[in-house]
Amino acid sequence: MEQILEIRDGCTTPAQLLKSKAFAQYLDIYKKQFIKELKNRENTDLKDDVLHKIDYINSIDASTYITIIEGDTPFSGDELKAHRDSVKFIDGAFHHYRTKSYTRLVRLHNEILEEGTDAEMIKDSVTLKADKLSELILETRRILLIRAGLGDGVRRTKGLECHPNVAVGEISGHFVNLPGEYSSLSKVAMTTTADMRTGVYYETHANKREFPFYALEHNPFKNDKFKAEDYVAIPFEVGAWNILCYIHKSRGCVEMEPGLLNLFPFSNVKNITDKQPDGVFIFGCPDSDMKDLGYYHDKKNNLLVGLIPNLDQCKYFGYGKKPILTLHNVLCIMNDDLPLHCGCTRYVVKFDEKTNEPYIFDSFVKADDMGRAKLIQNDDKSLSPYFYGTETGAFACLDGFSEHAKMQMEGREIGYNKHSGTNARQIVPVTEYSEISTGSELDIMLYLNNYELIHPNKSCMNTNMTVDEALGHFRSGARVAAGSTQTKRGDVEISYWANPFPLLKENDGSLVPNHEELYGQFEKIEEKFLANIKDRVGQGKMKIGVAHSMLMAGTYVKSTDDQLTDCGFNDRAMVEHEGPERAAHDMIELIKKAAIDKRTALGDETLKQLDITVATIGDSRTGKSEMAEKMEGVLNMSLI
Repeated sequence: MEQILEIRDGCTTPAQLLKSKAFAQYLDIYKKQFIKELKNRENTDLKDDVLHKIDYINSIDASTYITIIEGDTPFSGDELKAHRDSVKFIDGAFHHYRTKSYTRLVRLHNEILEEGTDAEMIKDSVTLKADKLSELILETRRILLIRAGLGDGVRRTKGLECHPNVAVGEISGHFVNLPGEYSSLSKVAMTTTADMRTGVYYETHANKREFPFYALEHNPFKNDKFKAEDYVAIPFEVGAWNILCYIHKSRGCVEMEPGLLNLFPFSNVKNITDKQPDGVFIFGCPDSDMKDLGYYHDKKNNLLVGLIPNLDQCKYFGYGKKPILTLHNVLCIMNDDLPLHCGCTRYVVKFDEKTNEPYIFDSFVKADDMGRAKLIQNDDKSLSPYFYGTETGAFACLDGFSEHAKMQMEGREIGYNKHSGTNARQIVPVTEYSEISTGSELDIMLYLNNYELIHPNKSCMNTNMTVDEALGHFRSGARVAAGSTQTKRGDVEISYWANPFPLLKENDGSLVPNHEELYGQFEKIEEKFLANIKDRVGQGKMKIGVAHSMLMAGTYVKSTDDQLTDCGFNDRAMVEHEGPERAAHDMIELIKKAAIDKRTALGDETLKQLDITVATIGDSRTGKSEMAEKMEGVLNMSLI
């Protein structure tokens, strides 16, 4: 791909760098983009200047800089002047490389497949290679500036770095265990470790999802048309399943790579070489159109296949994350687990040695957006729902976060559409693999309502309802939209079980076409889980109900000024901050009460520590992340 730079050269000196294939390739990319911009001004009064500049740029090549780096100094006269012009041009390219280009540094390491190979050493070597490349580029720039008489006072400064966007270790795709009908996928080298440059923001063609990702009646993958050299491949472990992701290298698509790397954990190499993956996902296929957007269950090969076409309206990170999670959720249903579109946190609650009062000692994120519940047999032969997560990162919408929270995320994030006005997003790590992969017994499950107003003298946590009443809220899945999907901002959107991807029912309650079989399976799972939850609620072992974040109450089209004032809100714009903060305080109290009740149910009042795991069911912008942020602020006694 012309607009991205893949570096495979092993350079150790400035001269080697300037003689490398990668430098020549990047110089060509920069020249073409520069000339393209200049040609936009050809029909102005600067036409002559533009044409001269184009001629000059066309005359520059790698040998220009090799001459400067290897020539005898000091240069003087016309030669010095020419070198200065050349270095000024390449310094512009340097800053373009740091901010506008997309760079992949690749190291092949098939030795990772050998017994006894230290995987951490391979990771270290990838990171070291990225660090050395950054250092070498900075050193080369410094020498060129000095040799052209432009280096007075120029020194390497802290904060000036030029790491590639991603540095990866790859193995041959032929080691991946794929069915014969997908042989062309085996020609793509598979990423097994990566080092990413974070604190980076990308602009994408779209900043919201407008099209659903539904089941298809045909397989969208075309083995004979797939061009392996145009893709990067990453194996992700998403919950209990391995999904291979193939991303087209074209601009607008390849920028999804670092975001996904910051969101999902890698699959273990053995899980993709010793057994067949559970799903494949192709992002940015140029040989497809909208009829191919969706997923297909290849029953013959026992493989789920998802695809996003290479269309501008689909070049948004949500079309990377949501389809992968959709494949996860379909696999959940096929394997008798309950997919949950939710945030989930495990709270460590301790009891004060003197007062015996509970307090929250620590918390661990199990899911920011998606997970699954699995019924597991206890020692006494009873069944309990255990929760497992999918993502180590969070795809956070910045609209509702405080400046304090944004500051805490700085430096670790991969961001998208920072200047879009609304729905600016970033992916930031929030938990560890060990937490999402380990099951935790569910103690509280709440539907997260983001628009109904709650009076200040009432709790935002309503668990005083029957399981059937709570089930009605889960099934309706009502929320006010923020405008990040096809629903207009401020309107109520209905999605069965908060749309756990794929959507199983339309807003009117009818089944989604091609999803009838999946819904039938989901219905059986739902029945089994609800019977179990009823027993647990009856025994005092679990709480279920509705949490009111009020995040979108100020935006909700039916919220009047009088209603907002009556519920303690004096500024409509501040509701998205004040609502989740009130909900956070009430959630803390609910967790403490649940800890007391759990200790009693366990029959051991001497327990000084236990876990309370809370799942809050809800779609985008329901207040999951915002409420968690406010809770963290309260519990850590930090300023929000």
